[in-house]
Amino acid sequence: MNETSDATPVAVGGVPQHVAIIMDGNGRWATSRGLQRNEGHRAGTRTAKAVVTRCRELGVAHLTLYTFSRENWSRPRDEVALIFDLLVDYLNGELKNLLDQDIRLKVFGEMDDLPFVARQALLRVIQKTAGCTTMTLNLALNYSGREEILRAARALSAKGIQGQALSEEAFAAELYTAGQPDPDLIIRTSGELRLSNYLLFQAAYSEFYFTETLWPDFGPEELERALADYQGRQRRFGKTGAQLEADT
Repeated sequence: MNETSDATPVAVGGVPQHVAIIMDGNGRWATSRGLQRNEGHRAGTRTAKAVVTRCRELGVAHLTLYTFSRENWSRPRDEVALIFDLLVDYLNGELKNLLDQDIRLKVFGEMDDLPFVARQALLRVIQKTAGCTTMTLNLALNYSGREEILRAARALSAKGIQGQALSEEAFAAELYTAGQPDPDLIIRTSGELRLSNYLLFQAAYSEFYFTETLWPDFGPEELERALADYQGRQRRFGKTGAQLEADT
């Protein structure tokens, strides 16, 4: 686990360009307080708002939140319905804030399978914020890392791209993240130590930060602790320390 008892201030330079977060622990947060799981999702939405704002303030250019995976459809119907109700409330309530903060919204995942009202709310905010340039907020919805890879492979096959023309760059251009950098830092809350089918291709050289903190309790201070931890690392990208020194 990558935690310290006291938060270290985030340095002005070296803030990751792209932070991706697996927001885990809403249900356990609620259960531990004798509440219904739905109350955990409500609390998690409030945390998401605060984290988006703090990332924008700190200069994070791309933030991806794992909001709803393809596997999440197996959850109880009323829980799934509430998640999308909260999403619609968030989109309707935060549109002005997103515009004021110059934050563009994008979606990673198959939107056609989402509830109609949620899909319409997403399309509206995506369109309204399309001209924003300071930060991009990506919501991974109905998302699967393996399916994203298969989707890219099918697109390349349909274009007849093969042989030497099939490069990493050509493949990356068919992913949801096309035009955005790979995640520098992937954060997972609640003590789980796995990727859960999240950004599998893009995570090749990402740094990881795992915390026991449940998502509803992961406020700006916890975010800053994760970013400070990231800033204390040396990213090697497969190179030795001597090679890195030679490159500088």
